Amino acid sequence: MDVFRTAYVYIRGIFAGELCETDEGYAFSYDRQYLSRKDASAVSLTLPLSDKTYTSKILFPFFDGLIPEGWLLGVVSRNWKIDVKDRFGLLLVACKDGIGNVSIREERI
Repeated sequence: MDVFRTAYVYIRGIFAGELCETDEGYAFSYDRQYLSRKDASAVSLTLPLSDKTYTSKILFPFFDGLIPEGWLLGVVSRNWKIDVKDRFGLLLVACKDGIGNVSIREERI
Protein backbone atom coordinates (compact mmCIF):
# COMPACT_ATOMS: atom_id res chain seq x y z
CA MET A 1 0.00 0.00 0.00
CA ASP A 2 1.49 3.32 -1.09
CA VAL A 3 1.00 6.33 1.22
CA PHE A 4 0.39 9.69 -0.46
CA ARG A 5 -0.12 11.98 2.55
CA THR A 6 -0.06 11.55 6.32
CA ALA A 7 -1.96 13.44 8.99
CA TYR A 8 -0.79 13.27 12.60
CA VAL A 9 -3.68 12.99 15.03
CA TYR A 10 -3.51 14.50 18.51
CA ILE A 11 -5.93 14.00 21.38
CA ARG A 12 -5.77 16.69 24.08
CA GLY A 13 -2.40 17.74 22.63
CA ILE A 14 -0.88 14.24 22.86
CA PHE A 15 0.17 12.38 19.71
CA ALA A 16 -2.32 9.55 19.30
CA GLY A 17 -1.91 8.14 15.81
CA GLU A 18 -1.60 8.56 12.07
CA LEU A 19 -4.20 8.93 9.37
CA CYS A 20 -2.83 8.12 5.93
CA GLU A 21 -4.19 8.71 2.45
CA THR A 22 -3.20 5.67 0.40
CA ASP A 23 -3.66 4.29 -3.08
CA GLU A 24 -6.44 2.10 -1.61
CA GLY A 25 -8.27 4.80 0.40
CA TYR A 26 -7.44 5.68 3.99
CA ALA A 27 -5.79 4.01 6.98
CA PHE A 28 -5.80 5.04 10.62
CA SER A 29 -3.68 3.51 13.35
CA TYR A 30 -3.06 4.44 16.96
CA ASP A 31 0.49 5.01 18.13
CA ARG A 32 1.70 2.09 20.28
CA GLN A 33 3.11 4.45 22.92
CA TYR A 34 -0.25 6.25 23.08
CA LEU A 35 -2.08 2.93 23.51
CA SER A 36 0.08 2.14 26.54
CA ARG A 37 -0.96 5.33 28.35
CA LYS A 38 -3.41 4.94 31.24
CA ASP A 39 -5.26 8.07 30.11
CA ALA A 40 -5.54 6.99 26.44
CA SER A 41 -8.94 7.62 24.91
CA ALA A 42 -10.33 6.79 21.50
CA VAL A 43 -10.54 9.35 18.72
CA SER A 44 -14.19 8.40 18.33
CA LEU A 45 -16.65 5.62 19.15
CA THR A 46 -16.27 4.37 15.58
CA LEU A 47 -12.47 4.06 15.98
CA PRO A 48 -12.02 2.41 19.40
CA LEU A 49 -8.55 1.97 20.90
CA SER A 50 -6.87 -0.93 19.13
CA ASP A 51 -3.48 -1.96 17.84
CA LYS A 52 -5.01 -2.89 14.48
CA THR A 53 -5.02 -0.54 11.50
CA TYR A 54 -8.44 0.70 10.42
CA THR A 55 -8.94 1.01 6.67
CA SER A 56 -11.65 2.61 4.57
CA LYS A 57 -12.26 3.42 0.90
CA ILE A 58 -13.62 6.83 1.96
CA LEU A 59 -12.32 9.31 4.51
CA PHE A 60 -13.52 8.06 7.89
CA PRO A 61 -16.76 9.93 8.75
CA PHE A 62 -15.33 11.14 12.07
CA PHE A 63 -12.40 12.90 10.36
CA ASP A 64 -14.59 14.18 7.52
CA GLY A 65 -16.87 15.68 10.16
CA LEU A 66 -14.01 17.83 11.47
CA ILE A 67 -13.82 19.74 8.16
CA PRO A 68 -15.66 23.09 8.13
CA GLU A 69 -18.91 23.43 6.20
CA GLY A 70 -20.80 26.21 4.47
CA TRP A 71 -19.25 29.65 4.13
CA LEU A 72 -16.25 28.68 6.29
CA LEU A 73 -15.46 25.82 3.90
CA GLY A 74 -15.43 28.37 1.08
CA VAL A 75 -13.04 30.61 3.01
CA VAL A 76 -10.67 27.71 3.75
CA SER A 77 -10.80 26.49 0.15
CA ARG A 78 -10.05 29.95 -1.29
CA ASN A 79 -7.38 30.96 1.23
CA TRP A 80 -5.36 27.75 0.93
CA LYS A 81 -6.31 27.12 -2.73
CA ILE A 82 -7.57 23.63 -1.97
CA ASP A 83 -10.39 22.08 -3.98
CA VAL A 84 -13.46 21.42 -1.81
CA LYS A 85 -13.38 17.82 -3.08
CA ASP A 86 -9.88 17.31 -1.58
CA ARG A 87 -11.21 16.34 1.83
CA PHE A 88 -7.82 15.14 3.13
CA GLY A 89 -6.14 18.39 2.09
CA LEU A 90 -8.88 20.39 3.81
CA LEU A 91 -8.48 18.27 6.94
CA LEU A 92 -4.73 19.01 7.03
CA VAL A 93 -5.09 22.79 6.82
CA ALA A 94 -8.36 23.44 8.64
CA CYS A 95 -8.22 21.13 11.64
CA LYS A 96 -5.03 22.16 13.46
CA ASP A 97 -6.97 23.86 16.23
CA GLY A 98 -10.32 22.17 15.96
CA ILE A 99 -13.15 22.45 18.42
CA GLY A 100 -13.02 19.54 20.83
CA ASN A 101 -10.13 17.39 21.90
CA VAL A 102 -8.87 16.18 18.49
CA SER A 103 -6.47 18.14 16.29
CA ILE A 104 -4.76 17.25 13.04
CA ARG A 105 -1.22 18.24 12.02
CA GLU A 106 0.75 17.94 8.79
CA GLU A 107 3.90 17.32 10.80
CA ARG A 108 4.50 15.44 14.00
CA ILE A 109 5.24 17.84 16.86
